[in-house]
Amino acid sequence: MRNGIASLAALGFILSLAPLAWGKPTEPVPQEMPKDAVPYRTLTGTITRSDYEHYRQVPFDLPQGVTRVTIRFSYGGKDQKSVIDLGLADPERFRGWSGGSRDRMTLSIEDATPGYLPGPLPAGRWNLILGVPNVREGAEAPFEARIFIDRAPAVTAFEDDPLNDAPGWYRGDLHMHSGNSDGKCASQKGEKVSCPVYRTVEAAAARGLDFIALTDHNTTAHFDALRGLQGAFDKMLLLPGREVTTFFGHSNVFGPTDFLDFRTLSPTYGESAKWMDAVKKEGGIVSLNHAGAPSGEICMGCGWRIADLPPGTVQAVEVVNGGTMAETGSADSPLQGFGLWRKLLDSGQHVTAIGGSDNHNADIPAVRPGAIGTPTTVVYMRNLSTQAFIDGIRSGRAFIDIDGTRDRMLDIWAESENNKTTMGGTLFACRGASVKFVMSVKGVSTGTIDLLIDGEKHQFPANPEGRENVFDWESDGARHWISANVRAHDGRLLLVGNPIYIDVCP
Repeated sequence: MRNGIASLAALGFILSLAPLAWGKPTEPVPQEMPKDAVPYRTLTGTITRSDYEHYRQVPFDLPQGVTRVTIRFSYGGKDQKSVIDLGLADPERFRGWSGGSRDRMTLSIEDATPGYLPGPLPAGRWNLILGVPNVREGAEAPFEARIFIDRAPAVTAFEDDPLNDAPGWYRGDLHMHSGNSDGKCASQKGEKVSCPVYRTVEAAAARGLDFIALTDHNTTAHFDALRGLQGAFDKMLLLPGREVTTFFGHSNVFGPTDFLDFRTLSPTYGESAKWMDAVKKEGGIVSLNHAGAPSGEICMGCGWRIADLPPGTVQAVEVVNGGTMAETGSADSPLQGFGLWRKLLDSGQHVTAIGGSDNHNADIPAVRPGAIGTPTTVVYMRNLSTQAFIDGIRSGRAFIDIDGTRDRMLDIWAESENNKTTMGGTLFACRGASVKFVMSVKGVSTGTIDLLIDGEKHQFPANPEGRENVFDWESDGARHWISANVRAHDGRLLLVGNPIYIDVCP
């Protein structure tokens, strides 16, 4: 027999079924669950002395098509020293054990809470396993298990709760690789080997980053490791990411963790839609990588060659790539992604400029371009969580710190009459309306500001830190995008800002 009871009996467990309270099935909830989310089912019961040194199975059924299951467990009687350990079995096999160390678990095909096995989630009878190493005579320990399910792929968070509840600017690297694709680092003997995920994550933490996306090529193998590491790296958000690598361009995807069919055979949206539309449906981010790079033997498939993307398909463009910066010595060479980004902006799309190191060696010293954190993307987020990151990128309130410092800042806002907006926002301005742009720059002692109006540059000296930079502009009643960059006194690009969008008067 291939069922949960037979499998567990083979392990020598002593099992007894107990009375249950079955909750009414409800719709799935997002991966980043609010504390008041309604579970798919709620299981309740009571542990008594009769359960002492026994294992108890608490059955529940999963329907077809579940892509993720999360269980949150709580129990009483702890003041009487009652202890309940946790494990889980699906209809075919044992899926893991966490004993008394956890009060929640999540499992999907790609990743699972440490102690549990990722893999398919078969429909049918599952069993929550309760081990009872202690319950006193006369004591009772009521328990509750809340079961949440996703029926379709969605944005995944490896963290249970925001790592920082404070709104503000957070700094991270959105493009790097481990040994799950082509990332290398040195072994104990000094040999170049496939780099374990933890080495890449450690290097990012040493840079003082607030978030990273490990973006291995066309694989989901790193997600299980990231979920296991997130608890240990509780100051740095580990985002689900991968680099969808095709013959006609590379793109980072942030949020979803399910398989995306990257096997496109022509440079058309019709071919790419099978994965790009899936990301959009699942609430994730598509970002075009090193779009200005050449394609061919020098960099196979690197340049973006799919020109017929419908508006809204892409949410971000990697305009500064650390690997390209290391090769060319410039953050704004023609081989970077500025050209494609500005083309999308000129077409009326709101697309966020980001940067990424594209690091393939976690041992590269921090001072070199292409090291982890060089460049850094700085995003204003409501808190430090996966969904807040995605919302922050979509909002467009983000800038790129080319050198990956911890103190340089760039912000821009605009106001006209009673309207006001920040970087990434839209300001409605009638013909003849006076618009004031205010730029705040920190961490740059001397330099210049490039104010770009539909790509046309207006350059002026940056005020000393603490003084705002103001640019007055008269609206012509048309649509425009206006952004600000900051350069050093020698002209080297330091900071890249995202636009404020001017729209026609309503």
